[in-house]
Amino acid sequence: MMFFAGVSVIVDGKLVHATTSPTTASASGYHLLVVEGQSCTPEPIKSRCFIIGGHRWYIMFYPNDEHLNNNGYITLWLHLHKEEAPATETVKAQFKFSFVDETDKHKPACIHGRKLSEFEAGGNDEGREAMGKSEHLKDDSFTIRCDIVVVTEEVITTTGPTATASSLIVVPPSNMQRNFTDLLLTGEGTDVAFRVGGETFAAHRCVLAARSTVFRALLFGPMKEGTSAMVQIDDMNAAVFKAMLGFIYGDSLPAPAVQDEDVVMLPHLLATADRYDLLRLRMMWEKKLCEHINVSTAAVILALAEQHGCEGLKKACSEFLRCPDNLRAVLATDGFDHLCRSCPTLMKDMILGVLPPAG
Repeated sequence: MMFFAGVSVIVDGKLVHATTSPTTASASGYHLLVVEGQSCTPEPIKSRCFIIGGHRWYIMFYPNDEHLNNNGYITLWLHLHKEEAPATETVKAQFKFSFVDETDKHKPACIHGRKLSEFEAGGNDEGREAMGKSEHLKDDSFTIRCDIVVVTEEVITTTGPTATASSLIVVPPSNMQRNFTDLLLTGEGTDVAFRVGGETFAAHRCVLAARSTVFRALLFGPMKEGTSAMVQIDDMNAAVFKAMLGFIYGDSLPAPAVQDEDVVMLPHLLATADRYDLLRLRMMWEKKLCEHINVSTAAVILALAEQHGCEGLKKACSEFLRCPDNLRAVLATDGFDHLCRSCPTLMKDMILGVLPPAG
């Protein structure tokens, strides 16, 4: 619905009267420009300011358009008041000038589909409209109506009522993870199975190939497992493989698969993620291992980090061992002996890192 915005009355070339309705702060409205004694109005006239959509506007009325050879035409400009917006900002609005008479002066005007114009403070070429007045001139007078719709966000401009998309459409959150996880749990459409640690896991070749370059080569590459529906994996724990499948389909760590306190399982999970080129999963397991660095695990985790190139995990272990008390406690563990045998260079770097600088 459009709202009455006000009236400016020009009599014999002078602005003599203006009224403003209390509803003029609406995002849409109109202003009436009443011209009486048009033949006595040779010079341009500026209407009073009126407010629509929270912005102050005014109309410039040019009684004779020299660019149209004075052939019964007038020119109207809609301007945004210069104090309403910084020079670098614009106000978007649809507008329409029209002639009216007393019977339709206050009827709503449909301007849906009109060009969306951008107004800068002080006015610009967007607000210009030329209109022929001869057929609407009665007793040397006529009335112009300016309808305005100020657009503050994306508006649906159809033949029906306008409304913002945000107020009408609620987009639900993505449920893709749940959809793929359900696909794994139901086993519907599976076309390959894996035999791991005495258990069988059904899966979908395309899903595995999309998530892992290693699975892509295994199932579709030159060395693919043919058309065999069963793939045997001998050197992996069934619980680890199940956790990996849960990540491949759901992109998250399946809670029931691994408990935080099950530290023994974490190194195997990290190695599996590295083996199947699942970088995000590897980083997730790496972060979990950081939470379990202590005297009994530091040496083993450090060796694992060195083996799989986990730089962040190595730094976390080094920070823990930088404390002399922690280092002395770790020296008494079996893990430290394993670390010395498997990563002698790493041990040297670690010892040099904790030694005080030479005086």
